[in-house]
Amino acid sequence: MAQRLELAGGGIVNVAIDALAHGLHSSVSAAQWTINGYLLALGMAVPIAGWAMERFGAKAAWQSALALFMAGSILASLAWNMDALIIFRALQGLAGGLLYPILANVLVRASGGRNLGRVAAALSLPGVLGPILGPVIGGVIVADLSWRWVFWINVPIAVVGLVLAWRGLEPGTGRKNAYLDLTGLFLLSPALAAIIFGFTEVGIHAGFDHLVVVVPLTAGVALLAVFVFHALRTSRPALVDMRLFKVRTFAASTVLLFVSGVALYGALLLLPLYYQALRGKTALDAGLLLAPQGLGMLLTRTKAGKLTDRVGSRPVVLGGLLLMVIGTAAYTQAGTHTNDILLGLSLLVRGAGFGAVTILLMATAYIGLRREQIPHASAATRIAQQVGGSFGAAITAMIIQAELTAHRTGGLAGRATAFDNAFWWTLALTAIAVIPALALPRHRGKPDATT
Repeated sequence: MAQRLELAGGGIVNVAIDALAHGLHSSVSAAQWTINGYLLALGMAVPIAGWAMERFGAKAAWQSALALFMAGSILASLAWNMDALIIFRALQGLAGGLLYPILANVLVRASGGRNLGRVAAALSLPGVLGPILGPVIGGVIVADLSWRWVFWINVPIAVVGLVLAWRGLEPGTGRKNAYLDLTGLFLLSPALAAIIFGFTEVGIHAGFDHLVVVVPLTAGVALLAVFVFHALRTSRPALVDMRLFKVRTFAASTVLLFVSGVALYGALLLLPLYYQALRGKTALDAGLLLAPQGLGMLLTRTKAGKLTDRVGSRPVVLGGLLLMVIGTAAYTQAGTHTNDILLGLSLLVRGAGFGAVTILLMATAYIGLRREQIPHASAATRIAQQVGGSFGAAITAMIIQAELTAHRTGGLAGRATAFDNAFWWTLALTAIAVIPALALPRHRGKPDATT
């Protein structure tokens, strides 16, 4: 449910940017901040998810976050100008930053540390549907309905989620004296916001050599370094327990989630551009042509989880990475008339590999952790994916812009070469993930007795 709402809040909005700008009489660059503001707010909210669960109980925290997301969606659908829409999207982002870590914490604790592959498969299902449904739904809404339906579509989903939570989640009792690491909050949340903002500006300015990029990235990295120092030195519970990175499987899984975020979000930016800018497809046509990637993720979702529980994550992650490389290779040779069936089969293979990798890493990250460490692990893995995704989108945007500039005199053939080269970079970023994958456990992990 959390990721399905993020799909509706983020994935569909990507397709509707032009419609938002036109409907609110604004520029496309201003409309882009409906996505950037959402991501910035989401990144800032993730670190406090663990404290919110401890203070109010998982059920109350989940329902509150879901109600906030629904309120943000309603307000966004009623926005009277672009500034109001950006603010209401940020409200959605704050709620979205809480939803997934809370859900992950509830499911992992309920599993008792067992069958984590199946738990990760269940967590990933709504997100797997995103590449299939997001662009298509967004294209239909943009073509046939008002842009306001991009946000109204969240409301019935949120209502169903609230009912299911009311009926299915056990009421938990929060602790009024739950400690909130304010020093860590004032360091980590601005750090994440600054880093994500800096990466966003990289894509806009096609490079790192701009003050609007250098300043926020430098400030964000500095704040992050100070937070790590604070978290390792404090005698009280840190906002995110950095000592988790002493656990080899957790550290390797988190690094890989960052790298997989780079590979996925970079390709998610590049693939629609290939179909629309080079092949002349509409947004809806591009969404339909990209659907095989989501189908591939869906095919491996359950089997990958079960296989992880039986044999461990390293061999399956390496196999998944190999599938991602194979599925990307065809696009390094693609041109203006490459067979759509061949490219669709490649996306199916790439999606199958990515689905397996993501599910296994989500499962492996929790192996051997104690019950009180699970909220910290949920936040840390979510942060890794979010920052990795922002970095991947920024790097890919910079690469394709540089390639298109370098081949601007070559006409359509030059643009095809530019996209081929950019896909080679995406393939290389995927292959890099093999290095941290070797640190994953070779055999099935056993749950800690206190999990």
